[in-house]
Amino acid sequence: MSERQWGTVREDYSPDGEAWSYLPHDHARSRAYRWGEDGLAGFCDIEQRLCLGLALWNGRDPILKERIFGLTGAEGNHGEDVKEYWWYLDAVPSHAWNRWRYHYPQIAFPYEELRVENGRRGKHDPEYELLDTGVFDDNRYWITEVCYAKADPTDLLITVTVANAGPEADTLHVLPTAWFRNSWSWDNDAPKPVMAAAGETSARIEHPFLGPLELLAGNAPDGTAPALLFCENETNFSRLYAAAPVTPYPKDGINDHVVHGADTVNPRGNGTKCAFWYKLEVPAGGTAELRLRLRPRTTSAKAAALGQQFERVISARRDEADEFYSELTPKAASEDEALVMRQAFSGMLWSKQFYYYDVTRWLDGDPTQPAPPASRRSGRNARWRNFNSFDILSMPDKWEYPWFAAWDLAFHCVALAHLDPAFAKYQLILLCREWFQHPNGALPAYEWDFSDLNPPVQAWAALEVFSIDNGRDLEFLSRVFDKLLVNFTWWINREDAEGNNLFEGGFLGLDNIGPIDRSHLPSGDKLEQSDATGWMAFYAVSMGGIAVVLDRVGHRPATDLVMKFLEHFAAISDAIDWQGLWDEADGLYYDRLLLPDGTAIPVKVRSMVGVIPMLAVAVIDQVMLDQSVVLGKHFANFLHRQGLDDRDKLRQLGMLRGEPGNQRLLLSVVGMDRLEKLFARLLNESEFLSPYGLRSLSAYHRDHQYTLDLKGYGATIDYEPAESTTNMFGGNSNWRGPLWFPLNYLVITSLERYHRFFGDELTLEYPSGSGRRLPLDAIATDLQDRLISIFTRGPDGRRPCFGGVERLQIDPAWKDNLVFSEYFHGDNAAGLGAAHQTGWTGVIADLIRRRHGDVRSVGDVIRILVNQA
Repeated sequence: MSERQWGTVREDYSPDGEAWSYLPHDHARSRAYRWGEDGLAGFCDIEQRLCLGLALWNGRDPILKERIFGLTGAEGNHGEDVKEYWWYLDAVPSHAWNRWRYHYPQIAFPYEELRVENGRRGKHDPEYELLDTGVFDDNRYWITEVCYAKADPTDLLITVTVANAGPEADTLHVLPTAWFRNSWSWDNDAPKPVMAAAGETSARIEHPFLGPLELLAGNAPDGTAPALLFCENETNFSRLYAAAPVTPYPKDGINDHVVHGADTVNPRGNGTKCAFWYKLEVPAGGTAELRLRLRPRTTSAKAAALGQQFERVISARRDEADEFYSELTPKAASEDEALVMRQAFSGMLWSKQFYYYDVTRWLDGDPTQPAPPASRRSGRNARWRNFNSFDILSMPDKWEYPWFAAWDLAFHCVALAHLDPAFAKYQLILLCREWFQHPNGALPAYEWDFSDLNPPVQAWAALEVFSIDNGRDLEFLSRVFDKLLVNFTWWINREDAEGNNLFEGGFLGLDNIGPIDRSHLPSGDKLEQSDATGWMAFYAVSMGGIAVVLDRVGHRPATDLVMKFLEHFAAISDAIDWQGLWDEADGLYYDRLLLPDGTAIPVKVRSMVGVIPMLAVAVIDQVMLDQSVVLGKHFANFLHRQGLDDRDKLRQLGMLRGEPGNQRLLLSVVGMDRLEKLFARLLNESEFLSPYGLRSLSAYHRDHQYTLDLKGYGATIDYEPAESTTNMFGGNSNWRGPLWFPLNYLVITSLERYHRFFGDELTLEYPSGSGRRLPLDAIATDLQDRLISIFTRGPDGRRPCFGGVERLQIDPAWKDNLVFSEYFHGDNAAGLGAAHQTGWTGVIADLIRRRHGDVRSVGDVIRILVNQA
């Protein structure tokens, strides 16, 4: 389940589209959600009919701890920001074993202090975190772990372990909770499931889709039985709206009963939400374990269900998980790298989420509910009535971004393919299905605005997933290729306004990398983006690569399509040359701002925007080369203009390799003369190259602020290695200096592709100015090592990702629990942005496997397949 359903677009029925304020955290415990559920250690069936989670109470908080707390976009001094500590420590693809950990303060949780202090701070100030409040001082907190293990696909075992880390005995209220997603309040005569007491410590569960189930709970360690409480997953209209209640036992009934002693739980012992209420007194340093089991209803004894057989299943699932990751871990990897890889993979698996969003129903409203405001008919996502998701999707971050994002998902799939290639392929196919992809061919970007644009990396991801799966699934590759053809055509028709093969694109994920808001330019202005144009060349190369595979292995004739994408590649490459996006003096590509009077102004910001054209690199073999010359179209003319039709000259330059009949030609948007200049800038430690990878913005701008002063508006950009100081696209969305994994990953793959062609003959100075020249694969390896070192312990025993937070660095209860942040400080690699991202940062697990030679490259897999055909 999600870590946060409140504050999402799906649950927003406001007239102004202010999702954060329409359903805030304070309402979450009292309002029935329409489109999904959230909770601590949340677990559910594949359609989220039945949910399991955990509630805790330290006896001092004003509410039960049922969900993770954080600040909204307006409350945080750097945008939305989660304010708790929890970790996804283990998981396997079948979810037969899952382990989750959470640290809960013993003193009152400082909800208001976090709001007030972060609200007081400005964008130049650090964020005020939960550790800063002092609630963990003297180790006065509870270490809570939840493990889920399956005896079979429908028999789920649960352990809840709590440890008192504090210096004194204390009491913790633990409430393992089960509830139905509210599926009955939105339609007339919708069936309503029921759960009811079936003895002192068991609940009978009846659901029309799930069948008869039972939830069993064991006694506390001291032998006392928990109290079994029931209420309804219904909105508390009295509390929220001062209106007549629909039930005396609403969604927050258990909360009010436990915290305030209110008479808000059903004395008849039935409802749609239940909890087993344990009161555990645990001595200092002591531990208590609780056991529960959800299974199809049976006549077997409860004692046996929670006894030795239970222990055997838990032990077996844990051992199987160890064996699974042992096989995935490269033999040459260190113990610490193995830990990083396993937790990154586990975070990817925990970040799978049921995602339900029927846009037509959301726009028009439900038959039993008030009509939505008329403004939504022309507002957010109004053009996406075809979108109708009722599926499992990989989330970028289940608290900050509890919705899929098209570009993020591509990187997720690369990591997931190592664990569950079928699920990774399913994600890419799903994104292109008719109920996701717009009829015009556009792919939905993300929940806040499906019409926004993300870089078109899905074809690249499809090739990577296909390769990681050892090239076994040609049907998948063919299927996703057909749908991406439609999307590619949409890009060509929609985002090249002038028909000159220079693409606009707008947002493209790199929103804060430039001095201006690229999606909201002054009237009449156009921005020709080197990154958008580079991404389209990259898209053309990736689609051409898929076509080559399908054609050469005999799966389907695709020669014409290979030529189509070579033609596009040639046209885009020509456009980049002709339109002056390259700056010879700076050795980078720059955006161009076109004014209504025809003036073209280069936006000279040294950023990753200027590097993206380098990603578009491919190798064509002699068959394709000969065909292009015979056909004599744009690509052949492109070869002629570039001097690439003189094969003797090409061989002398090293651009054409192999024996006659088996020759290969390197194609790159960036010619070799420019490539070395670009890499000299990129691999310079005073600019992009940091000790931990490549910065998104050159550190040159630390001392050389760039200013664009035009038509009465001015914009500036300077190097910001940490959190953003601008509101552009949200306070925590910052490409102005930090390290981001997606582009680092793609640069590494491009270096490897160049090296596979040139071998050790091509070397670059690395770092720039060092006087040391290395082959490109050695540079790629060093970049991998720099990225991996963000998470591993250095010689000083510290992990750079934890920055200067001493408890995270040295406390045994904290220091090996990892989170995989959205991005990292450009100078010291401290984790920033969405704290529980995992998401695209999960590719660190892929990098660890590749670093130690456990993963073949796409090129190697394709060569093997072609040779076998």
